[in-house]
Amino acid sequence: MTADATLIEMHNVSKYFDDFQALKEVSLDVALGERVVICGPSGSGKSTLIRCINRLEAHESGDIIVDGVTLTDTPESLEQIRGNVGMVFQQFNLFPHLTVIDNLTLGPRRVLGLSDEEAKARAMKYLERVQIPDQADKFPRQLSGGQQQRVAIARSLCMEPRILLFDEPTSALDPEMIAEVLEVMTELAASGMTMIVVTHEMGFARRVANKMVFMDKGEIVEIGAPEDVFTAPKSKRFATFLQQIINH
Repeated sequence: MTADATLIEMHNVSKYFDDFQALKEVSLDVALGERVVICGPSGSGKSTLIRCINRLEAHESGDIIVDGVTLTDTPESLEQIRGNVGMVFQQFNLFPHLTVIDNLTLGPRRVLGLSDEEAKARAMKYLERVQIPDQADKFPRQLSGGQQQRVAIARSLCMEPRILLFDEPTSALDPEMIAEVLEVMTELAASGMTMIVVTHEMGFARRVANKMVFMDKGEIVEIGAPEDVFTAPKSKRFATFLQQIINH
């Protein structure tokens, strides 16, 4: 796959929750190595959009293609796509009864078939990368929120995905812990990882993103390079949203 190849394609994707349409014929392309930040008010469809990419939510119509594989309900397509897509959630989702190292080695051993030694070596490599190798033998409850989120990022990296999805990864953190998580995400972006990040951290977006997406009421209202949308947003709705975020 060439450097400018499209890694994710969404064509006219719609998603309903009963009678409520959460996504309204959304189309979005993400290139290999691209860092996309999705922002918008609560209930705009941001999290639903990224949850549809790895089938945590099933879309009703339209096409989602990840690395050349069309997402369907077949086990084969789900396995292929989930093998390529990692996800970091707002609420960490670590197993509380397992140590950090056991949280990280579980997937590589059970899904990828790595030996205990291989899985542990990989886990320590990624704990080093998120700067907490000394926490390997602790349980999640013994860590700060920022450390837990860095463990969650390392756990996703242990599966060595081509794409990382982040669903408001700092919104559950105390302010002083946000910076340490954003620092790890910034390093990942600099390394060339393809990332889609749902966040209201506009400073991070300006530094890291090469595509900004603004959603409202289940639709993509505006899309563009950060330097363009931040300095001269085309839609009044996005301009108002940015002003509210900045003044918050």
